[in-house]
Amino acid sequence: MTKFTKNKTKDVIVTIKRLGINGEGIGYYKKKIIFIPGALPDEVVVAKITKSYPHYLEGELVRIKEKSPDRVTFPKGVDPRTGGLELANLAYPKQLEFKQHLILDALRKYHPRNYQKIKVKKTLPAPQQWHYRNKAQYQIELNRGKSKLGLYAPNSHNLIDLPEMPTQSKATQKTEREIKKLISKFQVPIANFRRKAEGIKTVVVRESFSTKEIQVTLITVGKKIKNLIPLAKEIMKLPNVVSVFQNETQWNNPQVWGNKTTKLFGKDTITEEILSKKFKLSPRAFFQLNPEQTTNLYSEALKYLDLTPDQTLIDAYSGVGTLGILASDRAHQVIGIESIPEAVTDAQTNTSLNHVKNAEYIQGNVEKLLPQLRKEGINIDAVIVDPPRTGLNKKLIKTLLDVKPETFVYISCNPSTLAKDLVFLSEAYDVRVIKPIDMMPQTPRWEGVAKLVLRNK
Repeated sequence: MTKFTKNKTKDVIVTIKRLGINGEGIGYYKKKIIFIPGALPDEVVVAKITKSYPHYLEGELVRIKEKSPDRVTFPKGVDPRTGGLELANLAYPKQLEFKQHLILDALRKYHPRNYQKIKVKKTLPAPQQWHYRNKAQYQIELNRGKSKLGLYAPNSHNLIDLPEMPTQSKATQKTEREIKKLISKFQVPIANFRRKAEGIKTVVVRESFSTKEIQVTLITVGKKIKNLIPLAKEIMKLPNVVSVFQNETQWNNPQVWGNKTTKLFGKDTITEEILSKKFKLSPRAFFQLNPEQTTNLYSEALKYLDLTPDQTLIDAYSGVGTLGILASDRAHQVIGIESIPEAVTDAQTNTSLNHVKNAEYIQGNVEKLLPQLRKEGINIDAVIVDPPRTGLNKKLIKTLLDVKPETFVYISCNPSTLAKDLVFLSEAYDVRVIKPIDMMPQTPRWEGVAKLVLRNK
């Protein structure tokens, strides 16, 4: 771990040159780079140096001496420390420019083959810049007899109570606040890390954009929680709530979710609709947080795949089968590969739900199953990948370079790992185009679609 020292110097004046990948303002003080959250390019700010590292500084914005013309008013009634609003003080057109520059900067940093010639399009704006998130995953704590329900301030254990979160859908936000009241009313224990006391730790509320159904999951430390069932019964009476689940975790689990999920009341799934296809979602099923923009993301990906009716498509990291099912009308065959058994089950359910006959989903690792499928005589014409932020597994990249599908589309949520992976993939592929898609307005989070075509086939 990099050592730092607390700095007790007086306030300093800094001119902000650009934004960093996390949306923080970047300037220089005594020839050392300084990161100042909340500051914007071309602003002159007064900052307090909070941490000093050997090669950089961290600062806290004190006041603005010269304001950027692109600065807009931060949402009222919201704690500025709240994560997920890092760009909320930047005019939306400039947020879109920032996200285009993120991938351009990553390409210049990692130098994939012919990176200067890769066409990077303008960022596709989101239909809604506010209230677009259909899932709220709030932590709950008891502090001096009062409960807090919300998000932790970035890089801290300080929980910020969130009566209002302007990027969250109004229905999920309202449901979260009602659940908070009910937890107090029924005196349901709240988990306490210091005392290792069992209780509710996290409240997850997910809304279907198309059906307006709401699915609630109470993540608990411990199984038998006092008054949990009466609480769940009351939650079922809230508007549009169709199910309540309990997910069990442990204190030593670094992830939010535990491995065991039990339905307490209601439906097994909620139903979402994308491009006229329906998808049933169980509590742990991954689905994009911005359903309206997801339609645009997947439309762009399918356009770049450019499938023909005689081709076989491999849907890697297939999740609940969304992309493969959407592509099934355009291909001869779709084979989805997913490592999580529950997701494979959801994908199989979704193929039946949509009467898709030419798609199958199998559990396993893509890098192992792709060569096996080729040995079985299956033509691997096209591949679509939607990996986690860490990017593609090195073994999978090697496998793709061995199998050499004619074309494939890479959906990325991290410009740095996309650029790194393209360094290796561009040994055999030309990167025709990268299209940034703004899935999460007001945040520095990036999403994009890249089209790759086999060279000299």
